[in-house]
Amino acid sequence: QVQLVESGGDLVQAGGSLRLSCAASGITFAINTMAWYRQAPGKQRELVAAIQRSGNTNYADSVKGRFTISRDNTKNTIYLHMNSLKPEDTAVYYCFCNSFMSSTYWGQGTQVTVSS
Repeated sequence: QVQLVESGGDLVQAGGSLRLSCAASGITFAINTMAWYRQAPGKQRELVAAIQRSGNTNYADSVKGRFTISRDNTKNTIYLHMNSLKPEDTAVYYCFCNSFMSSTYWGQGTQVTVSS
């Protein structure tokens, strides 16, 4: 089992920045990919950014150039650095990971609200 705990969500003005953190505990040696998803009211959950254990990353087109995902394997933690925030970035942001045994895990979510 893996437990994921997010932090860092807040209310911020458009153009501002935030950093989200997600700390993993449990069977962390088995974790492969970690990622951030988000879900806005009335919309489907969508992938924001993902990072493999190797460090390879991928991003949603809507956040490329503004968001950066990073990973500290020694702390079993990933971060999402969000710059130039827009009102449309408002959502609950969820941490996700999968293991080499194909198990998947989700965090409880953290609210990001961007005011115009």
